[in-house]
Amino acid sequence: MAEELEQQVVAVGALAEPVRWALYRYVAGSAEPVSREQASAAVDLPLHTAKFHLDRLVAEGLLDVEYRRLTGRTGPGAGRPSKLYRRADRQVSITLPERRYDLAGDLLAAAIDRSQRDGTPVGENVRAVARAAGLRIAAGSGEASDAGDEVALISGLLAAHGYEPRLADHDVCLANCPFDRLAAEHTDLVCGMNLALLEGVLEGLDVEPSRARLDPEPGLCCVKIAT
Repeated sequence: MAEELEQQVVAVGALAEPVRWALYRYVAGSAEPVSREQASAAVDLPLHTAKFHLDRLVAEGLLDVEYRRLTGRTGPGAGRPSKLYRRADRQVSITLPERRYDLAGDLLAAAIDRSQRDGTPVGENVRAVARAAGLRIAAGSGEASDAGDEVALISGLLAAHGYEPRLADHDVCLANCPFDRLAAEHTDLVCGMNLALLEGVLEGLDVEPSRARLDPEPGLCCVKIAT
């Protein structure tokens, strides 16, 4: 997650240049892929300047390219295909501190789907799907805890997912809540989901899940983990 966030920051930084932003907006707003010539004319740039900035946007994953002859001619003498630019499918979104509303949305939608299918309570399913997601997060780390490095492993994995863990009074406290706004408006539901998610993470790391507990404190995430 930390590497992904860094890549997102670099991509957004590429758009900080006004010329690059203008080119990106033009390409993104076009229904069809555009050529360098079209882009340079649209934003009133020399062709070589447009080429440089368009290729920078490609390098950062914000634009994709394809090659096609614009004349419609084929065969010998038809000329070389033109390099065309279009908006990439990649989605770039940055929140600082890090927020994971996409994850919250996925978990809540999965819980609602299960409730509609099985007729079971939504709250129960929210906790179940969140715990399962925590298990997947732990499995994705490729590690399990050992007695000597347990706290470091937990803290490292939670840091990679935006929680900003801090050690205090025999607890791993979380300085950032990835679901902050949702937790403020739907506290019981979202904090319960967060607790179940972190219980799943601990279980997946072979750590006793009951070490995670709800313990709200101003300026911290609602969950603390006993060391």
